[in-house]
Amino acid sequence: MSGPTKEGILAALSAIADPSKGTDIVSAGMVSGLVVRNGAVGFALEVDPARGAALEPLRKAAEDAVRALDGVTSVTAVLTAHSDQPGTASPAPAAAAAAPKGTPPDLGLAKQGDKPIPTSKDTGPIDGIDRIVAVASGKGGVGKSTVSANLALAMAAQGKRVGLLDADVYGPSQPRMLGVSGRPSTPDGKTILPLRNYGVTVMSMGFMLQEDQSVVWRGPMLMSALQQMLRQVQWGKLDVLIVDLPPGTGDVQLTLSQKTRVDGAVIVSTPQDVALLDAKKAIDMFSKLDVPLLGMIENMSTYVCPNCSHEAHIFGHGGAKAEAERLGVPFLGEIPLDIDIRLTGDGGAPLVVSKPKSPQAARFREIAAGLIETLDAVPA
Repeated sequence: MSGPTKEGILAALSAIADPSKGTDIVSAGMVSGLVVRNGAVGFALEVDPARGAALEPLRKAAEDAVRALDGVTSVTAVLTAHSDQPGTASPAPAAAAAAPKGTPPDLGLAKQGDKPIPTSKDTGPIDGIDRIVAVASGKGGVGKSTVSANLALAMAAQGKRVGLLDADVYGPSQPRMLGVSGRPSTPDGKTILPLRNYGVTVMSMGFMLQEDQSVVWRGPMLMSALQQMLRQVQWGKLDVLIVDLPPGTGDVQLTLSQKTRVDGAVIVSTPQDVALLDAKKAIDMFSKLDVPLLGMIENMSTYVCPNCSHEAHIFGHGGAKAEAERLGVPFLGEIPLDIDIRLTGDGGAPLVVSKPKSPQAARFREIAAGLIETLDAVPA
């Protein structure tokens, strides 16, 4: 049985009419972001923001039409909306004229101060998962995914039942790092059965895509995918689920914090000032989202030459520790800049499992042990 094609999916969606437009949803240009991978289908329906709630039956009809096609194993359809009206993000002409010369424009940013973001939260627990820990960074390239993978494996080696959710939908890397390939199966078209390696249960958008295939989605599709990976995956019984977040302070972080209970966040940064500036933004974000900060990790902290044993601080040294002390948050430890950490991650067997007796692996185990102790001390 051949898998579904984009042409076949669009043909099926052409049978779904939007009465308000007098035509079908494909001809009306409502279908966007269509992704097809091994039977898994995802797409968005672009609608008028004012009609969002009323068009839920249309979204369901579109999902059902695609699900009925041969070879389709799962369907994700979301409603997304954007405004093309000019000036919606600008002050009114009179207000602009009244502003003194040199006054910065009002970009509509909420003045949040130090309080949590005033948005609705639905932080119910996920069945079978005792603790959720977010691993985050303010910027990319600081080794957050490498740290996430090694911490997950270190916790598993210490007897914990561990899951790892690769929430970086646009740039998933955990399938490569954990040496996991293939596609999660589904027994009923709704429940997703995750993959597993080295004693860790893993779910990633990377399982649904080719390594060089991009995900071109707007925020609502991103948020829907994250919620599906959280709540429709059959995680089983876990002591801790580590969520490898994308860089920055955007949709994924907000959705995770508002749609489930996050027991704490770990911030990964290099020692350099630029990375620390962005790490502070991530810390501020979790404070606004009312997520406890478990501590900071300084990655790429120092480099020791394998030939002469000279130690060099390529990105500086001690910046994350000093920042943690200034903020009054725990400093979890330093991870050196080491070629074995990079090679083992790229090779699909992270350092903790491939070279468990190395000093670098010992660092990860020490940090993992500290996190386990902290989590065990926090009331459920």
